[in-house]
Amino acid sequence: MTSSTKTPGLARFNTLDEAAARTALHEACASAAWGGRLLAQRPFATAEALYAASDAATAELTAADLAEAMAGHPPIGRPKPGDPTSAREQRGMAGASEELRAEMLELNLAYQEKFGHVFLICATGRTGEQMRDAVKERLANSPAREREIVRAELGKINRIRLARLVEEEEEKEEGPRT
Repeated sequence: MTSSTKTPGLARFNTLDEAAARTALHEACASAAWGGRLLAQRPFATAEALYAASDAATAELTAADLAEAMAGHPPIGRPKPGDPTSAREQRGMAGASEELRAEMLELNLAYQEKFGHVFLICATGRTGEQMRDAVKERLANSPAREREIVRAELGKINRIRLARLVEEEEEKEEGPRT
């Protein structure tokens, strides 16, 4: 199935009651404004329409909304205990050496001190070394440039999480056959 077709998972998401849909969206992105914008546009005809709405909502986030979204992301190298999403997304750090983990901790702290928020990167598919190199590079950015990058990275993360939500919903709906 392509993202332009209507999936059973998308249909299920479209028909969730508002509280359940809000919870599902909050798990994808901690910004209430982002979730509210997507809720207001349901039902979505296609997964691609959902992703486009996410991109538009991400682009419209205020500084406070962006801060709220970032607060839902743990630092790279320290996924939230018991959170399979952050552990899966940060898989590239799972086998990292103690030296790399220590370096990432220092870089995360330097980044947070400079910009006032967690280093946000779409970590899916990246190695620990790639993430380390990215934070080193981004430490040289101005706050304005870094906000642009953070917004773009958040948009990528939101798309991945929404795709997973639609796929998971599809798997739940299909369930085991008897």
